[in-house]
Amino acid sequence: MPWQKQIVNKFRLLIFFFILVILLTASWFYYLAYAKYVLPYKPYEFSVEPGSSLKKIAVKLAEENVIPSAWLFLLLSRITEQETAIKAGDYLLYKDISPLQLLDYLVKGDSQRNEIRFIEGWTFAQIRETLNNHPEIRHDTLYLSEAEIAALLGESQKKLEGMLFPDTYFFMKNSSDLSIIKRSYDKMQNHLKTAWLSKKEPLPIKSEYEGLILASIIEKETGKDSDRELIAAVFINRLRLGMKLQTDPTVIYGLGDKFDGNLRKQDLVTDHAYNTYTRLGLPPTPIAMPGLASIRAVFNPAENNLLYFVAKGNGESHFSKNLKEHNMAVQKYQKQ
Repeated sequence: MPWQKQIVNKFRLLIFFFILVILLTASWFYYLAYAKYVLPYKPYEFSVEPGSSLKKIAVKLAEENVIPSAWLFLLLSRITEQETAIKAGDYLLYKDISPLQLLDYLVKGDSQRNEIRFIEGWTFAQIRETLNNHPEIRHDTLYLSEAEIAALLGESQKKLEGMLFPDTYFFMKNSSDLSIIKRSYDKMQNHLKTAWLSKKEPLPIKSEYEGLILASIIEKETGKDSDRELIAAVFINRLRLGMKLQTDPTVIYGLGDKFDGNLRKQDLVTDHAYNTYTRLGLPPTPIAMPGLASIRAVFNPAENNLLYFVAKGNGESHFSKNLKEHNMAVQKYQKQ
C-alpha cells in the first residue's frame, strides 16, 4: 500500500540522517581531539596542584585557549578512562598540542619537576643556605629563627640540627621552603621511630633523640660504610663503661666559625658543651644530619669489646680493644 511505502521511506530517511549525524559528530569530535591548537605563548607553563580536580584544570586550560573546551577534555578523559589518572606537577609546553596529547602528557606525568638534595653530614645551616639559594622555592622561613621554625613543626627542641632526613625532595615551582623542611623532618621522625622499635637491648641510649645525636657523630666519623656498626659499637661500649667519647667532630662543631681546618691540642682541652674530650656522655644536640645507615647502626651496633679506632688514611678505620693496641695503631697509621 502507498502509505506503508511512504512510512518505510521516511523511516529509512530517518535512519540515514541519524547515521549521518553520528558520523558527522564522530568526525567533528575526532577533529577536536586530534587537532593541535596554537598555544597562547611559548613555552606555555602551568601547574597541577596535588588533589586538583580534572574539571578545574580543564576550565583553566580552556579559558587560556590551550584546549577548545573544558567539556571536550573531560569527555576525552572519561572515554579513555583516565579521568583520575592525571599527576600533579609543573608542566611546560614548547609546541602546539592536541587535547588527546595533552591528556596523555598529564597522565604520564611528564612534568618539570624541581628538586633539592640534602646530603648526609650536612648541618642545618647548610640546609638553610641551600633552600635560600634555590630559585624555584618560596622562602617563607628566610627571616625566621631556628627556634621559630622548630615551633612551626611542632618540635619541642629549639635546635633542628640533625633532625631533617638527607634525601632528594621533588617539589612544584613556588613551593614553600617550610613544606620541604616539614617533609624532611617527618621522614626523619618516621625512620627514628622504626629504628627505635627494632633496637637491641640493653643500650645506653635513653631516647630516640639521644640515638639521633650518636648517629650524627657516627655519620661524621665514618669513612667506609662497613665500619658504621663497628664505630657505633666503640661509642656504645664507651658509654656503658662511663668513658668519654673523645671524638673530634663534636669539638669541631662546638668551635663553629673559629675552626680554621686545623684541630689543635688547645682545642681538645678547652671545655665547652660539645667537647667530648672534657665532658662525659653525649653532646647536647646532634652535630649533623645522619643517614639511615648511621641511624640503624646506633640502635643495632656490632657486638664486641672494641674501645678505640683510628683512621688508616684510605677511608677505613683500625679498631682496638685497649689503649696499648690503639697507640700502636696511631703510630702505624698516623704518625708515619
